[in-house]
Amino acid sequence: MAIDVLNDPAGREQLLKLGVRNVPVVAKGDQFVFGQNLEDVAEFVGLQGTGHKPLPPEELIKRWIVILQTAQRLMRQMPDAQLLERVIPNRDRSIRLMCHHIFRIGEAFLESVEGGVEYAVQLANVPPQDGTFMTGEEIARYGDTIIARLQNWWNKLEDKSCQQKIKTFFGMQPIYMLYERSTWHSAQHARQLAAVLERNGITPDRSLTPEQLAGLPLPERLWE
Repeated sequence: MAIDVLNDPAGREQLLKLGVRNVPVVAKGDQFVFGQNLEDVAEFVGLQGTGHKPLPPEELIKRWIVILQTAQRLMRQMPDAQLLERVIPNRDRSIRLMCHHIFRIGEAFLESVEGGVEYAVQLANVPPQDGTFMTGEEIARYGDTIIARLQNWWNKLEDKSCQQKIKTFFGMQPIYMLYERSTWHSAQHARQLAAVLERNGITPDRSLTPEQLAGLPLPERLWE
């Protein structure tokens, strides 16, 4: 059973009783595992070795760049006057913040793998300063810097297996875990951005295709 801790006070209370402050979490009784590492989740629920087959690291960088470039293209279509509207009615997040977040995910990844910053959920949620990134074009240009930095990271990376360990709030993890998570996380928000455009009567300019999303462990639903 899935519990929406954002909108379910009882669900939040259950989470706090476990001593957990970050989501997603998979719990059985008083035992839990963080949902960021899918292999850990599979082992926890007894499904290790089944299902998801990770993409090769060299394919993942290509996908991530395409995803970010698609997001740039879509946010350039978004009327600036609508950027301060909510993405969805029941969450206090503006379209502006989500658009910025798509690229902040990449910046947080780089801070962890290059700068040694411990990865935590809030790292990718650092908002832009008030009065900045107020147009789709400005946010898209921010995306240019993140795309260039990601490409530079990959080109300079000596061990492209991505099994080197980095610090996260749920222990030492291979780079690949955060690398894959950051890629599909960006993709999920790019999908949402296309849906917001459609809701506003704007036809998205080349949304992500099933082929571009294949092999990424995306949530089934658009808004989870």
